Amino acid sequence: MTARPDGVLVSGEAYPDVLTPEALAMVARLERAFGDRRRELLAARKERQAGLDAGEELGFLPETAHVREGGWTVAPPSPGLSDRRVEITGPTDLKMVINALNSGATGFMADFEDSNTPTWANMVTGQASLTAAVAGTLSFTSPDGREYRLGEQLATLLVRPRGWHLDERHVIVDGNAVSASLFDIGVFCVHNARTLAERGRGPYFYLPKLESHLEARLWNDVLDLLEAQLGLEHGTTKATVLIETLPAAFEMDEILHELRDHSCSLNAGRWDYLFSAIKTNRTRADRILPDRSSVTMAVPFMRAYTELLVKTCHRRGAHAMGGMAAFIPSRRDAALNERALAKVAEDKRREATAGFDGTWVAHPDLVPVAMAELDAVLQGRPHQIERQRPDVDVTAEQLLDIASAGTRCTEDGLRNAVSVSIQYLSSWLRGSGAVGVDNLMEDVATAEISRAQVWQWVHHGVTLDDGRTVTADLVRQVAAEELQRIREAVGEDVFAASRADDAMAVFEEVALSDELVDFLTLVAYQRID
Repeated sequence: MTARPDGVLVSGEAYPDVLTPEALAMVARLERAFGDRRRELLAARKERQAGLDAGEELGFLPETAHVREGGWTVAPPSPGLSDRRVEITGPTDLKMVINALNSGATGFMADFEDSNTPTWANMVTGQASLTAAVAGTLSFTSPDGREYRLGEQLATLLVRPRGWHLDERHVIVDGNAVSASLFDIGVFCVHNARTLAERGRGPYFYLPKLESHLEARLWNDVLDLLEAQLGLEHGTTKATVLIETLPAAFEMDEILHELRDHSCSLNAGRWDYLFSAIKTNRTRADRILPDRSSVTMAVPFMRAYTELLVKTCHRRGAHAMGGMAAFIPSRRDAALNERALAKVAEDKRREATAGFDGTWVAHPDLVPVAMAELDAVLQGRPHQIERQRPDVDVTAEQLLDIASAGTRCTEDGLRNAVSVSIQYLSSWLRGSGAVGVDNLMEDVATAEISRAQVWQWVHHGVTLDDGRTVTADLVRQVAAEELQRIREAVGEDVFAASRADDAMAVFEEVALSDELVDFLTLVAYQRID
């Protein structure tokens, strides 16, 4: 462990070009200013969950009714954020950053969170990649000799730091591991904020996993401090908040209000939202989620969530951003591609028709597919914020109507949840957080909903449609069979290097423990460098 200025200790490789004295001083300043509040807010999450476990219900907050009823709006969009029709997302490795910025998308969300395994090397070299991208010097030569360079027309860069619940254990300030959120945003801003601000192109961020407007207030104060420390005009930094937790769905107005000088949009993070629906209702036997494949955006409780998001955003002058199209085109199966692209187009058509101003994709080949659907609705406009959706009137009961998704639980659904969890964890533990599974680009959100659903079915003794009860023993049997299937598919050499044993150990801890673990990454983080 190497001593650093201002009481900072850094373990692991030094990376002096990234972890400069100025960058580490900024991280320390942020941690000292906001670390205690972050820990208090995380404790408040647990306190609220204990109340929900005891039978309390989520609802719209009476003490903030004046915010919901007020006529305020957020700051207008900054350059590069007025037109957000299609954004591509992915981790911060060299090739991904170049391909995403060159993809023809209007924006690129560079992800330090769900699609990025937080090894020390990934986190710090990812910062270096983004700094080179901002400077325009980023390039990459693949092992086969192909060269990748930035083009002339680049997507607007947005950066997603890790969530409030995560620590960065490689950096210690005053005896405590720093907040991963504060590390990610602090290092990025020191290296890039002034350059982006001079160009009028940021810095812009996505803020994940918020559960309350008080957590948004903390982010607002972080952005204010960064602007003051870096000499930026107030409101230069802009933030899109992912509404991907059930508690946050009841505080959309309040979240926008807290960040109103920095706000530009909310995003419908639908996979994490389903995970949160399970986690929040963990003790409720009347709120069991059925097979994941059957929980589409058309089911009533999901439609209520997205329609409320669009209405809230447009009323406040903010963009409403839609969900992910995760399909990975196949080079070998034209028929599969045709079917999948038709589904992507249908999904994006639904979002645009519902009032969303932009959407997400995971692969460059999906950019034109999604763009065509948004173009057809927008008809040359950069967004449709003027569409106010007065027809929408969503109640707390509708947001909590998990039963509206149906009740069918099947062996196929169980097998898929177990297999996806193990395959994803295997890849995550080997350093890759963006994982292709069955022609879909999966990130932590898919593994979270999968393992949480297994836990829910075991915990409540769900009966499958063939009459069997889901037990821990049945899950272990299915897991063993799925592991064998994977072994046969990939071969012994690949399987031997897959960290399957570690993946199974993590899966058992997060899917079969007596208590539902809040985040699988908290467990898996202990098994990486």
